[in-house]
Amino acid sequence: MRNLNLDQLQTLIAIADLGTFAAAAQALHLAPPTVSLHIKELESRMQAALLIRGRRHAELTLAGDALVTEGRKLLAASDDLIDLVQRRATGREGLVKVGVSAGVSTRLLPLMLEALTQRSPGVEVKLEAVGSAEAMLRLRAGTLDIAIVASPQPAIASIRMIPWRNDPMVVLLPASWDAPALVTPEWLAERRWASFAPATQMHGLIAAWFGQAGLNPRPFLTLSYPGALKSLAAASQSAAILPLEEVKDQRNSPDVQVRHLSPQLMRPMAIAHRYLQAPNMAVDNVLNMLAEFAS
Repeated sequence: MRNLNLDQLQTLIAIADLGTFAAAAQALHLAPPTVSLHIKELESRMQAALLIRGRRHAELTLAGDALVTEGRKLLAASDDLIDLVQRRATGREGLVKVGVSAGVSTRLLPLMLEALTQRSPGVEVKLEAVGSAEAMLRLRAGTLDIAIVASPQPAIASIRMIPWRNDPMVVLLPASWDAPALVTPEWLAERRWASFAPATQMHGLIAAWFGQAGLNPRPFLTLSYPGALKSLAAASQSAAILPLEEVKDQRNSPDVQVRHLSPQLMRPMAIAHRYLQAPNMAVDNVLNMLAEFAS
């Protein structure tokens, strides 16, 4: 059975709206014989008379009226479908799954999402909190599109790595502590300090900083979220080593103080994404937005 021809349906609706074959032909930029052929084939397909042809005016039969009424919905749905496909093709709409490790600044995330909303309001980002190693596995499995990960990561043939940010690490201290201008591993090792959970690459980065000074102190507490670490310092419970980007909003707080580290400790991060066989403009738009926040 042949499917309904939307061009023929549009011709019938034009005749119903304009009243004559000639007016429909002019409006649709069709030759008059083509309009007649459309109606003939449509009536054959429906096995029903759709129009009563008068000398000056064409009127719908009951069957024709039913087809025009429902046909308008079909044409509207067709237009919506075309618009949807075009939005997806141009990256103005789509779902992009992004993995975010614990070290990504909670201050940056809202700024990045706002920038994406302004640029591509139809693109929805689904954020998932995952460690860098797990994010790389999920990228390879296809359950993530993009991941913000600690750098470096073991090379995977199907994954592209793009250097993104290299932020300095600082220590957030309770305001009541008498702290030097630059905090050393020796000074901090003698005090209560909190760190990221052992499963995170941030934990290893901080441990290596102490290790360079020949130290291996145990943290007072390990947590997975930067916000929780900041709250410990604000409550005078412990110091917390965090990316500078994470504590910029704390610089004028009466509850804490920010100190740089000596020797300096940097936190490199990268954007990882799968090589795609077919272009995905929604993913490209998210990658372009992330590039704007690179440093």
